[in-house]
Amino acid sequence: MTLRVLYLCEGSSDTGLRFHIEAIAVETGREIHVTVPDLHRLPNKPGHSVGDKLRVARQLSHDADEYDLVVIHRDSDGNPPQTRRDEIADAVASVSPSLAHVPVIPVRMLEAWLILDPRAIREVAGNPNGRVSLKLPKPNRAESVADPKALLKQAIATASEEKGRGLKKVQARFSENRARLLQMLDREGPVKQLASWQSFTHDLSEVLSSL
Repeated sequence: MTLRVLYLCEGSSDTGLRFHIEAIAVETGREIHVTVPDLHRLPNKPGHSVGDKLRVARQLSHDADEYDLVVIHRDSDGNPPQTRRDEIADAVASVSPSLAHVPVIPVRMLEAWLILDPRAIREVAGNPNGRVSLKLPKPNRAESVADPKALLKQAIATASEEKGRGLKKVQARFSENRARLLQMLDREGPVKQLASWQSFTHDLSEVLSSL
């Protein structure tokens, strides 16, 4: 049986996580179909809350019971991860109480998962053979970085070794490069050491195995 999975992310550059959701499903022996609605392109955009997004996504489906599982990405943004887990659980219980769910809660923001692989950063920066230091944190410090998004932007700019107009072009492609880094994320690489990634992959595997 193919499980129908709804993935609700915070922004369009977060959609690449679907490929990791699909890969984890394969590893657990489950066949899934992932739907990622682009809610931000709707004429009446939903609010930022998990409940608003889930409500609109369910309204877009043709069948009230179309999905078997919803995976919901919500950055912690400095809040305790458990606060976000409770927020997601309460929203699902309010909107779709019978729907299984898996929270995705990067500590501070998802960029914390992307600042650990200098090879990938150099590749998206267009300078794969570069050697300049990118000053990236060790895995045990990545979730303590105050602003991982700013650090990632700076790392890509530094890795490009561009100046002037060339540097401006690199900086203008940040959202695209961030999306590529998420797709390229090595699940068996340094990110595997992060507690937030471990929670996501463990929870997803457990729920997929139980459905």
